[in-house]
Amino acid sequence: MTLNLPLLALAIGAFGIGVTEFAPMGLLPVIAGDLGVSIPTAGMLITAYAVGVMLGAPLVTLTTARVPRRTLLVALMAVFTLGNLLAAVSTGYGMLLAARLVTSLNHGAFFGVGSVVAAGLVPADRRAGAVAAMFMGLTVATVLGVPLATWAGDQLGWRATFWAIAGLGVVAMAALRLTLPAVAAGAGGDMLAELRMLGRGPVLAALTLTVLGASAMFTVFTYIAPILQEQTGASIGFVTAMLVLYGVGLTLGNWLGGRFADRSVDRTLAVTLAALVVVLLLFAVAMPFALPSAVLIFLWGVASFAIVPPLQMRVMTAAAGAPNLASAVNIGAFNLGNAIGAVLGGAVIGGGLGYPAVALAGAAAAASGLGFMLLVARRGGTAMPA
Repeated sequence: MTLNLPLLALAIGAFGIGVTEFAPMGLLPVIAGDLGVSIPTAGMLITAYAVGVMLGAPLVTLTTARVPRRTLLVALMAVFTLGNLLAAVSTGYGMLLAARLVTSLNHGAFFGVGSVVAAGLVPADRRAGAVAAMFMGLTVATVLGVPLATWAGDQLGWRATFWAIAGLGVVAMAALRLTLPAVAAGAGGDMLAELRMLGRGPVLAALTLTVLGASAMFTVFTYIAPILQEQTGASIGFVTAMLVLYGVGLTLGNWLGGRFADRSVDRTLAVTLAALVVVLLLFAVAMPFALPSAVLIFLWGVASFAIVPPLQMRVMTAAAGAPNLASAVNIGAFNLGNAIGAVLGGAVIGGGLGYPAVALAGAAAAASGLGFMLLVARRGGTAMPA
């Protein structure tokens, strides 16, 4: 795909959101130690963000249906900036938790509306690739932003990370305002009709698949820093390097997912979910060994984000009568999976089952997603043609 400035602006916004969503995962030990809370309690900062996205996605999308798209996207990044400023000045766990909730309110609507805008900027046969191009900002955030945030948080304190992310928000606002074309809002439509659209079987099936796929990823990724420190005996430098490697895998997986989803959505999902099961099972065994862990972390990243473009296209197509709402709700579903994964991984750790069991739980979540997809396809519930 050739350089497209509006897509680049959307990717910059996605980059900022990706850093603020994923940075706490590399900072959990630092935040927990500074605020005097346990690792599972600090993990609730990730769960709270995910729940905020899940609740905010449909509410913000519906209440802003008549707002021009460029104006809305810039305003959503302003909310993002405010939330990160509040996090930067937080004096305790409760205030930081509230700041994470504020920050999360922009997330679902930004990716939901942004996905529809991105798809409308290119020919029909390149829509999945356009969505993947926007989400590339999210994956680049894991390659550059999250490892840098982890290192900066360790060296300068976690609050410095949120100051820097707030600065990213200002840059994203400017990029969107200067490069995104003026895209009119939809006709407004019937809010109840749009909500009813979400109740259709194919839409619910697609949203459920998103929840299961995301929970598989975040069961393990939420606790990647303590896993590497405790099981692999990693230094903060090694943790940072593994976050970079994981981010490279996410970036490659996002590109592959967009490319192959333009050919077959369901086949792409089946292959990547199966790969995710295998990789996480192997990771449970290889955790104590640095080199095998590094290889598996890269492959895990590829499989984790190859599912994102096809999942987004699956929902948008199944709910063609309400694409903005469905797309935003799908982001909420992704973050519901984030919350479920964080809670599941925390429960495994809190139950004393050990970190390898966290990877096994992630593999089980991926297997359930694969099984659900095959069941829906067998019953003729495929949302898109293969």
